[in-house]
Amino acid sequence: MKKEKNIKAEEKIIFHIDVNSAFLSWSAVRKLRDEPGSVDLRTIPAVVGGDRTKRHGIVTAKSLPAKKYGIRTAETIASAMQKCPGLVIVPSDFQTYREYSRGFLKILREYTPLVEQASIDEAYMDATDLCRQRLENSPERLRRLAVELAGQIRQRIFGELGFTVNIGISSNRLLAKMASDFTKPDKTHTLFPEEVEEKMWPLPIGELYGCGSRTCERLRTLGIQTIGDAAGIPVEVLIDHFGEKTGKYIHNASNGIGRAGVSPVREDAKSYSNEWTTSSDITQETYEAEFMPLLQHLCDKVAGRLQRDGVYGKTVVVTVKTDDFRRRSAQRQLPDATNRTEVLFQASADLADKLLLGEKGLFAEGAGIRLVGAGVTDLDDGSYRQMSLLDWDPGEDQAENNVKQEAGKGIPGKPDSSGKEGPEKEIREKTEEAEREDPKKGNPGKPDGAEKEDPETNLQAITDSVAAGSGEKRDNPSDRAARLREMEARINRRYGDGTVHRGAGSEFSE
Repeated sequence: MKKEKNIKAEEKIIFHIDVNSAFLSWSAVRKLRDEPGSVDLRTIPAVVGGDRTKRHGIVTAKSLPAKKYGIRTAETIASAMQKCPGLVIVPSDFQTYREYSRGFLKILREYTPLVEQASIDEAYMDATDLCRQRLENSPERLRRLAVELAGQIRQRIFGELGFTVNIGISSNRLLAKMASDFTKPDKTHTLFPEEVEEKMWPLPIGELYGCGSRTCERLRTLGIQTIGDAAGIPVEVLIDHFGEKTGKYIHNASNGIGRAGVSPVREDAKSYSNEWTTSSDITQETYEAEFMPLLQHLCDKVAGRLQRDGVYGKTVVVTVKTDDFRRRSAQRQLPDATNRTEVLFQASADLADKLLLGEKGLFAEGAGIRLVGAGVTDLDDGSYRQMSLLDWDPGEDQAENNVKQEAGKGIPGKPDSSGKEGPEKEIREKTEEAEREDPKKGNPGKPDGAEKEDPETNLQAITDSVAAGSGEKRDNPSDRAARLREMEARINRRYGDGTVHRGAGSEFSE
């Protein structure tokens, strides 16, 4: 008993807080807020992503009723609809996701600054000092207080924000993460080292955090069916079969060994990337239907993280892992750094075509693809980013002109206090009339429906467009050239012929 008290007095208390079905939950809360009395998406078979009528896109989140139909994250909408014909499909809403993510992190940080965001919907929290402050020299009560505190946090998040979280508690991050994945939703679970044998070892090997599906398949061929089986295998055997890094990880993780530190300060990243291991191999026949929607989803995630941190990337990287576990990648340097989804996806799609298609592509070698990754390197803060004509917003220009006109009263050619206007009025009226007469000329450089040029609006509009199947998968070069010529004409019309000069080799030179 004395030994147990000493352990409790010295151990860390780490929380892993995970939002239950985050994207689906946040969409549901937003809908209930905007449409009181509407159905709660969490109570019916519902998913986020894609479009029902066109059967495009992939599932990015699902409700528990949808999960009962066997619907999985990252499977195609068409496949999900086959499993559940009455499935409700809602579009992605990244602006809402960020709003609720910031809200739940704000609540956590009101308890302690020792909060480390792991992703948009999960975080680690070092609750050691919070619990010790309430101990009153009773170390044996530490864990009970931790459970009570977790319950208070869960109730507060639900009461203030309207969605539920699971909280896992342990003395290290790995076990806290494993605990938060136990029974859902809205639960608190503990998984301390002495509980590993009872709570974790009986679980299927596929539930070991950080152990991918292909690694699990290979473990099963060795007769390893449960996490406990893996824990009993000598580390040397695991290293022989999986290599030193993976072998050691399987050994340590299955025995509950992990680090306890929580770092509230995010280090500057050198690159941003997201990867996804597919449930079945992607072949040339399923390339457009399965690979491209997944690549789009990964570019969405990377762009969202870039925008969140206010940085831009200049080199785009696409990575794949083949069915024989070879990892191959291709990269391209962009003319200008970006954090825009459509730019990343266009470049990534071109790289993927060159890597996989054609006589020298991986598909020609008979390879299947089991992992897809997209990312960017060569990061900067955008200080020296070259603006494209497609970024130009005439609305901002008009606002600036209005200010200048107001400040320039009495100057020849400007409105004066008497209400008389100079010769520029005729030019301005003709310009505005021409714009009114041509309804096809919208706000250049923006997706339909976007009211202003900001990263979140762009990401949302583009994601909705792709998910609904209304946008082109690839940017048509002729369309881009036409848009650039339109920008040239509008700028020259407003500021005078010759304002825009075409350089040699310009992508819209004739």
